[in-house]
Amino acid sequence: MTSLPKWLLLASLLLVTSGARAEEIIVSAAASLTDALKEIGRAYPSRSRHKILLTLGPSSFLARQIEEGAPADIFFSADLAQMDLLEKNGRLEAGARKNLLSNQLVIVVPADSKVAIVSPKDLLKPEVRKIALADPAAVPVGVYTSKYLAAEGLWDKVKAKVVPVLDVRAVLASVESGNVEAGFVYKTDAAISKRVKVVYEVAIGKGPKIIYPVAIVKDSKKKEAARDFMNFILSPAGKEVFKKYGFVVFD
Repeated sequence: MTSLPKWLLLASLLLVTSGARAEEIIVSAAASLTDALKEIGRAYPSRSRHKILLTLGPSSFLARQIEEGAPADIFFSADLAQMDLLEKNGRLEAGARKNLLSNQLVIVVPADSKVAIVSPKDLLKPEVRKIALADPAAVPVGVYTSKYLAAEGLWDKVKAKVVPVLDVRAVLASVESGNVEAGFVYKTDAAISKRVKVVYEVAIGKGPKIIYPVAIVKDSKKKEAARDFMNFILSPAGKEVFKKYGFVVFD
């Protein structure tokens, strides 16, 4: 039996259709953008007949798959490092990159949790046995969190409690299920769940600078369609959707 490509097996796919005889624009995007891009994808047919295929997952994984030749027309990362790597390696269309969004780190616990956490130092409490965190060596939200905790002098003290998971949505699911006492997610992810509560917000000026860049992939065979969708993302209508889901949108 012929095996499916690794990128197809591992990526989370969402097809948003917008009419017959449409081009299929593949958008590889960070998991934290899921809900906003779903809504934008549903709104897009009002101005285009193209189809939008979302490939969702950790930015580091998606960047690696683009490097290995997985099809993608647009890449939307949760950090600069992955986008910078693709640009350095000549994988991005020249002049087709934009830093668009920012976000905020928060600590979440199960909605019915009785553990008192009012600051990151409370993660040292013995009753906090497990902390869910996206891979701190590769996934942007995990990298942001580990750097923040290191700056606070806490990383070496809490890393033994860390349960590494795939991405920010996996962190959210771990906290929702009660399998861990706490987790670090983006503020936008916490806002979509009624099964967790935010107990601490990392102040934007104090925490890491979180930037989401978006770009057209150089190897795209549908650059005209990709530019059209990118323009829609960058339009006032697209930006309003991101604001609705709690993202900070750059001018």
